[in-house]
Amino acid sequence: MTTSDQPFPGAKIVRLSRGTFEPARYADIQQANRRTSENLVPAIRQLPGVQAYFAGISPSGSIVQVSFWDSEEHADQMSRLPEMVVRARKEFEGLDVAFIPIVNHAIAWRL
Repeated sequence: MTTSDQPFPGAKIVRLSRGTFEPARYADIQQANRRTSENLVPAIRQLPGVQAYFAGISPSGSIVQVSFWDSEEHADQMSRLPEMVVRARKEFEGLDVAFIPIVNHAIAWRL
């Protein structure tokens, strides 16, 4: 596979945000995710360096956001994005989602 055939060829950083919640709150978390995505998606699209962004919710009580960036500096923009910091995170924490510290990882290899 050549570099140009690889997904997100400009990505150098993967940013991982994870949280847990009571599985009984799954429907509430899904609704909150839909609401917050209305503001987050356009805001994230405007950030320089974003290669891709994925959000997932599991009925077993787990939520994850995985994003790919061209640099650590650009990945760190998410820590200051008002739509994320003020709105989305607060809404999820209001539903008792417990987030672990967000980690940026340098991409070591890819398939």
